[in-house]
Amino acid sequence: MSSLQVLCSGLPLRPLPENRGRWPGVPHAPVRTPGLSPAEERLALRNALRYFPPDVQRLLAAEFAQELRLYGHIYMYRFCPTIEMRAYPIQQYPCRTRAAAAIMHMIMNNLDPAVAQFPQELVTYGGNGQVFSNWAQFWLTMSYLSKMTEEQTLVMYSGHPLGLFPSSPGAPRLIITNGMVIPNYSSRTEYEKLFALGVTMYGQMTAGSYCYIGPQGIVHGTVLTILNAGRRYLGIENLAGKVFVTSGLGGMSGAQAKAAVIVGCIAVIAEVDKAALVKRHQQGWLMEVTDSLDHCIERLREARKKKEVLSLGYHGNVVDLWERLVHELDTTGELLVDLGSDQTSCHNPFNGGYYPVQLGFTEAQSLLASNPAEFKDLVQESLRRHVSAINRLAKENFFFWDYGNAFLLEAQRAVAGPTLAERADVEKKSANKTEFRYPSYVQHIMGDIFSQGFGPFRWVCTSGDPQDLAVTDQLATSVLENAIAEGVKTSVKLQYMDNVRWIREAAKHQLVVGSQARILYSDQKGRVAIAVAINQAIASGKVKAPVVLSRDHHDVSGTDSPFRETSNIYDGSAFCADMAVQNFVGDACRGATWVALHNGGGVGWGEVINGGFGLLLDGTPEAEQRARMMLSWDVSNGVARRCWSGNPKAYEIICQTMQENSGLEVTLPHQVAEEGILQQALRP
Repeated sequence: MSSLQVLCSGLPLRPLPENRGRWPGVPHAPVRTPGLSPAEERLALRNALRYFPPDVQRLLAAEFAQELRLYGHIYMYRFCPTIEMRAYPIQQYPCRTRAAAAIMHMIMNNLDPAVAQFPQELVTYGGNGQVFSNWAQFWLTMSYLSKMTEEQTLVMYSGHPLGLFPSSPGAPRLIITNGMVIPNYSSRTEYEKLFALGVTMYGQMTAGSYCYIGPQGIVHGTVLTILNAGRRYLGIENLAGKVFVTSGLGGMSGAQAKAAVIVGCIAVIAEVDKAALVKRHQQGWLMEVTDSLDHCIERLREARKKKEVLSLGYHGNVVDLWERLVHELDTTGELLVDLGSDQTSCHNPFNGGYYPVQLGFTEAQSLLASNPAEFKDLVQESLRRHVSAINRLAKENFFFWDYGNAFLLEAQRAVAGPTLAERADVEKKSANKTEFRYPSYVQHIMGDIFSQGFGPFRWVCTSGDPQDLAVTDQLATSVLENAIAEGVKTSVKLQYMDNVRWIREAAKHQLVVGSQARILYSDQKGRVAIAVAINQAIASGKVKAPVVLSRDHHDVSGTDSPFRETSNIYDGSAFCADMAVQNFVGDACRGATWVALHNGGGVGWGEVINGGFGLLLDGTPEAEQRARMMLSWDVSNGVARRCWSGNPKAYEIICQTMQENSGLEVTLPHQVAEEGILQQALRP
């Protein structure tokens, strides 16, 4: 068991640590098949060895080459630390700055086996969301952070620590870019090769920016999504007895079971990986499990009749579950499901993110490693069956939405046959490129929330003390309740009330996994007020250590993603990434402790540009000023963009914000010309 002091002392070379290989009993990433040529294999090996001095290269070369052959990537298992990987209290890190210690706290939380999906492969969530590309990068980053001063900035290139560079106390201490590949080369095929070469990395969203807080974040988002889906599709507030069917119990999707219990409905969640299902059951996030479809349907009927609150995990493929629900409808006339979605890692469908219904889990993994082309064909056939079953149910009083995992996008691409006539029926007539037969949850459920400036704001208590989290929970609750008492619009009041309920439920359901963190959806005013209240509590000693503010990249301004976050922008700019890039730069200019910009995240590589930040509150007036400045920009940027694209709610919010802030002046759109004027102007 090494210490934090050892962990910060650089790569362990003399002696080299024992090569223990892959740990048994721990989930591991699927084998990758990058298809490297012999010359590219040599380049991958050369790139990995340049982290090490010549006297150990011969020994390491052989084992790195074996890793590349066996797993499709060089993870450097020999250098996986023996220390218990978790978020240690900030004062225990041997650093020269509190900012560096806070970043270390966040990195180690992302790699905590209780948090990370594949900890030994440095994957936090989503099947391929990397923190680093290999373990040498982890060791070097920790060493740099331990030495960093307030006049240096650490620069990260897709997991690789380029080094410490002179800067100023007001500059970010850390700047991260992940996957910044030239657009014409940002394809999945190229990505697999570039990742195998060790020169780029898929950071998902908060994996590569070190801001993941375990499944709590997606629990909250799913709670709000299901609540608002009930309001929109079913016209109800009380979801008792209503059934939500979905899939996935992994790093992100595992939150669905707990979210269903919090909102009070019945959820049936399919999962092919027994280890993931057992993990959620042991955590108490999943109430019951079964591998029998007969029992699943029987239990579902019973729960509906009694209006039980239930989360039931089905160990099997979700396509089998959907097809069984169709069978029940066609043979008995009984519709057993009200709401449905999907949270497989469909952004990565051909590398273990989605498993075909035709094969069992182990058999599918073997085929993925031995014959990726055949695996892909089976996945696409499975997607077509998946959609066919959903389409049949949707003819009744059943509502489905895409949860931003690229499910409908990949289903659309799943064409087959000599004339490509076999396809999933997901098209929407007379629609633009971002619209499908079923809406994304942004288009129908959450888009209006983003337009009002509400998004997933979060904080982490770096003391590691649950009491600090309890204090911040109370502060946030008081801020929102005071805002309601002072008077806000009905739509804003509803969101504030949902979040007050959430904070209370989160504490009751013990949602903390890993660091002492909390998430809630808040607008600009709420975020700033909560940040100021927490900073003052640190200054007074009510909170014992600094607090890191952050958010999911999936937010008002953080992400340009035409099939998710910006799917409800219809002026043609949904495929443009100015907002996310400007947000990254703007946060850096306004006081962020660290910033990150990523290619990929959510819907997959090449489909999205997104960014995030970390902001350290330490109780000083300077921290409060940074929070006010940066958080205001971090929200208003996206609201202004949505305003310009023609969203009336965003227009209203940005006008109100301009009235309250004399330093803000935004270009407002005029009324769009009448259709007749456009037709006349364009007449031949």
